[in-house]
Amino acid sequence: MTETLWQQVGGTPTFERIASEFYRRVREDEVLAPMYPDEDWEGAEWRLRTFLEQYWGGPTAYSEERGHPRLRMRHAPFPVTPEAKEHWLRHMHAALDAAELPPMHDAAFRDYIERAALAMVNRFD
Repeated sequence: MTETLWQQVGGTPTFERIASEFYRRVREDEVLAPMYPDEDWEGAEWRLRTFLEQYWGGPTAYSEERGHPRLRMRHAPFPVTPEAKEHWLRHMHAALDAAELPPMHDAAFRDYIERAALAMVNRFD
């Protein structure tokens, strides 16, 4: 059986590092931080980590707890503008830099986040 990307890059510890580094930066971001309730940073980090783990072939905890990801629907209440997308991508790219994934996996991950971020834009004002 072929290993998934999740397995090949180190499993949960790698995805914890990505989510933790991402949210460390987001907490200080003037555009993104106001979108998160102060009492839900840990929840947001868990949701990102488990979503990414599941997407890349890891455990299915995200869907088991939250159902289908429905990313566009879940992000609809938030003003995901082109500016917010760029801020999100800046922090996610930095988190991937910190994770130091093997080049082939890094490229696949970055391709995914670029496409996903663009798909989440829901306001152009």
